Amino acid sequence: MVDDEPGIVRVVTGYLEREGFVATAVGDGESALELVRSEEPDVVVLDLGLPGMDGIETCRQLRTFSDCYVIMLTARADEIDMLIGLAVGADDYLTKPFSPRELIARIRTLLRRPRPSRPRAPAMPGDGATQGGQHRVFGGLTLDPQAREVTVDGRQVTLTRTEFDLLDALSARPRMVYTRRQLIDQVWGPEWVGDEHLVDIHLGHVRRKLGDRSATPRYVLTVRGVGYRMGSG
Repeated sequence: MVDDEPGIVRVVTGYLEREGFVATAVGDGESALELVRSEEPDVVVLDLGLPGMDGIETCRQLRTFSDCYVIMLTARADEIDMLIGLAVGADDYLTKPFSPRELIARIRTLLRRPRPSRPRAPAMPGDGATQGGQHRVFGGLTLDPQAREVTVDGRQVTLTRTEFDLLDALSARPRMVYTRRQLIDQVWGPEWVGDEHLVDIHLGHVRRKLGDRSATPRYVLTVRGVGYRMGSG
């Protein structure tokens, strides 16, 4: 846990330890980066408003060497904070004040997601994806679920774990239109509660990294009034 408010740290780490977690707390971004390198935690709970290096820059640097889950904490119910936090690689967010029980529920939901991609149903004939062994090919996009790798026109694309899991879910059944709730159930799990527009933000990042133009996307298509599906590229 990375937070400079001792009262919050005491309460949350106490809850975590009672729930069986090993919890370590630091109060600034530089210390957090050192600790993540040395301890390789499963989850980092990261406050946005840190002294010195703020939570945004801390998360940005953390993502250059770690794929641990990151839950961002913000003291303002400000959509801009949430958007920026997710843009630099956070997986989820909570607004202060929050319930420690809710935070623990979010952590457990993230940890239920397997590190390797979970097995999914193969694409059905006529779905539009070319199946090269385990590879899924959509025009210039190739996704390898086992290696968790994505390339576009031969260029490797770096996605966060959450971004990859969303693209993995969509590409497994390319002709299926997924609602936000269905994607949340697939990626975060049915127990997750929160703003379902989190899906829109993560898929917006996926599109940008894939080089999809917002007006004419090739790979992640919006079905107005319903949700999302894969395009043929």
